[in-house]
Amino acid sequence: MKINKKFPAKTVTVGADEADRRLDNFLLSRLKDVPRARVYRMIRGGEVRVNKGRARPDRRLAAGDRVRIPPFESANQVAADATGRRDTGWIEQRILYEDRDLLVLNKPTGLAVHGGSGISSGAIELLRVARGDVGGQRLELVHRLDRATSGCLLIAKRRAGLRHLHAQFRVGEVHKRYAALLLGQWSGGDRKVSEPLLTGHRKGGQRHVRVDPSGKRAATTFTPEMQFDQSVFVTIDIDTGRTHQIRVHAAHIGHPVAGDERYGLASDPVRAEFGLRRLFLHAGVLSFKSPRDERLIRVECPLDKELQALLESLSADSRAGAKSPD
Repeated sequence: MKINKKFPAKTVTVGADEADRRLDNFLLSRLKDVPRARVYRMIRGGEVRVNKGRARPDRRLAAGDRVRIPPFESANQVAADATGRRDTGWIEQRILYEDRDLLVLNKPTGLAVHGGSGISSGAIELLRVARGDVGGQRLELVHRLDRATSGCLLIAKRRAGLRHLHAQFRVGEVHKRYAALLLGQWSGGDRKVSEPLLTGHRKGGQRHVRVDPSGKRAATTFTPEMQFDQSVFVTIDIDTGRTHQIRVHAAHIGHPVAGDERYGLASDPVRAEFGLRRLFLHAGVLSFKSPRDERLIRVECPLDKELQALLESLSADSRAGAKSPD
């Protein structure tokens, strides 16, 4: 659904957390639904003013600068969620934690984190629309989850907070723990996989990741929690955050994620026998330091009802099989 909006001219003051930003980047972060070409025409045509004067796109802004943004029109693309609703209020109800600097969203499976590649909009666009023109335009993704993966998604509300959180990700201070159902009988205890991963593209532009010596370093630790007849429920800790890392490492060791249509088994027994309709991969725990005061924030996101019910069915089936005579 497209929502056309017209916005009047306004003047904004550059805050301390946005000092030293280029003028073009400053505007692009605020006019997210306006085509880039239109933003640059605004600047070069003199419609944008800094302290009442014309400015080049690469001008570095200072705290306290006054930037005039001319009238413009935008078209927000608002996608329906998995149940077909076209409002955005529902996504606010999935916020697990929020403070002045950030929020953590329980992203549902099937919802992309952002629009693009044929997707009109994702979680970040829906939140921006829900929060309105002032609060919404400041929201920025801190990291990403696969479209099929559910769970904790970290979003910054201030640029200074975004930089602080990005720095934590770079040095490995953010702890992410996932829950997954892997196919097959597991032997032994914890298993760490440290195979490098290389991202390529298949016909049609679809990204595909494989284990390759020339790829980037990746480390994944699988811990078995519950063994069923044809699958095992595990928790997963990752030291790196490569594209499709867990899914590719799981498939590499012979235990693909249940419901994985890209790296999994064509004859997936959990999908065939228990009706699993999604990827069983969930970002269940996220912990990091507050950008404001360095206190530790830990957010937990429980499995959704569909995955919980599946585990109960698998457990009941395993118990019934154990009682059956040979």
